[in-house]
Amino acid sequence: MVNIAVLGYGTVGSGVVEVIRTNPDSINKKAGQEINVKYVLDLRDFPGDPVEKILVHDFDIILNDPEVRIVVEVMGGVEPAYTFVKKSLLAGKSVCTSNKELVAKHGPELLEIARDQNINFLFEASVGGGIPIIRPLNSSLTADEILEITGILNGTTNYILSKMTSEGAEFDDVLKKAQELGYAERNPEADVEGFDACRKIAILSSLAFGDHVDFEDIYTEGITKITAVDIAYAKQMRQAIKLLASSKREGEHYYAMVAPFLVPPTHPLYAVNDVFNAIFVKGNVLGDVMFYGSGAGKLPTASAVVSDVVDATKHLERNIMSFWSSKKLELTKVDEATRRFFVRTKGYLENKLSEVEDLFGEITPVSAQGVDGEFGFITPLMTEEAFHKQYQKLSDPLNRIRLL
Repeated sequence: MVNIAVLGYGTVGSGVVEVIRTNPDSINKKAGQEINVKYVLDLRDFPGDPVEKILVHDFDIILNDPEVRIVVEVMGGVEPAYTFVKKSLLAGKSVCTSNKELVAKHGPELLEIARDQNINFLFEASVGGGIPIIRPLNSSLTADEILEITGILNGTTNYILSKMTSEGAEFDDVLKKAQELGYAERNPEADVEGFDACRKIAILSSLAFGDHVDFEDIYTEGITKITAVDIAYAKQMRQAIKLLASSKREGEHYYAMVAPFLVPPTHPLYAVNDVFNAIFVKGNVLGDVMFYGSGAGKLPTASAVVSDVVDATKHLERNIMSFWSSKKLELTKVDEATRRFFVRTKGYLENKLSEVEDLFGEITPVSAQGVDGEFGFITPLMTEEAFHKQYQKLSDPLNRIRLL
């Protein structure tokens, strides 16, 4: 029997306990021995919940119990999670976590401690909820040189953009509905400003490219400036606006960014709607592959955590090698990336065409049904730096969105 302790009895923590109690036979068979939840740590009490019998409020009880071989950290945030996880690893206990903030900030250090201790630090649930992506990057795709990872990594923003598209609604109205349904937090900043997706693409990029990608180095832009008019133009162009987190390798250069993009119907991410997530991976041998599924939620995320627990149980005395070093990967500034841009501006095309073409060169005009007093256009290929320099000179600009 392998005893585990669960740190945090919130949405994911209670889900982990539920999954283990719901499918004990199949889980134990796959693990090769019985997995037993010996402790659950939380500051709160849960009267009437069966977890009361194993609930503790002091982390040291778990840390000092040699029978606990695996610690599951599902508290969220950096502290005290980082302190608890580091102490657990140094005490010879493997750790499984769903905490993207912790992994993005301290992943290389915690992986190194696990290697030194010949135990494991596993984090499948930190990206994509129930979608298996960490393990494939770490093992299944090791024969490939990963050239690109582009994903819809945040279910809240994808839900908001999907509803704005299907209902023609404004951002604030859909956000309020998302909060009522529990898809968005009361303070939705981490989601709608792109910070959540930023941490996730930093983790994926670090695994894909082998060196540490610091999330603070990634250019990040959210969806708060997207309007119903932007959606109307997107429909006219038969494209969809998605918040994409992307990293690419071009020769010796590495780019990473999070921003809204116009996605064409020929791209597999175009049809990913509602709260679903998807991760598109391009390898130099494999070609294109996409991982798709529920990117969040109690049981999908808990399922991914428990899969790590099973893996850790099967490798109690052996470290599962991870190709994520502590050496920092220097990202090339996004200013050098080349792409096309969709631009909206006040006025009428016939009056402003000469100004627009002087700034951007030959453009492709775009109109949208029911939109008056403004027009849109698509630029030719430009570097980010050149585009923004010219965009600042444009009279009465309204918005700009990158094309994938």
